Amino acid sequence: MLVAAAVGFLLNVLSRFAGPRRPSKVKYESYECGVPTDVSKSGVRENMSVKYYVTALLFILFDIETVFLFLWAKIFSQLGWFGIVEVFIFLVVLLCGYVYVLKARALEWD
Repeated sequence: MLVAAAVGFLLNVLSRFAGPRRPSKVKYESYECGVPTDVSKSGVRENMSVKYYVTALLFILFDIETVFLFLWAKIFSQLGWFGIVEVFIFLVVLLCGYVYVLKARALEWD
């Protein structure tokens, strides 16, 4: 751990002194998902919609749950009826979550 910390510290110091330093106003502006920052006259940024982030989070959630189905399919023959019942319960819970997301209108962009 000491060697890793020393290497990290050494590389940080070397980049500080050996790297080019050309600071500008554009480099220090915040940048968020391809949308240029719009600052009003009062200096307060406008709020961004979180619908994009909610959709991405739901996609990751359901995608990870789908990975569990692939793992189940790989050892299906070893599980027998127990595996069928367990995956049925898993799919029911997954379907309940999907129905909840649809009823909460989390996937609508209006």
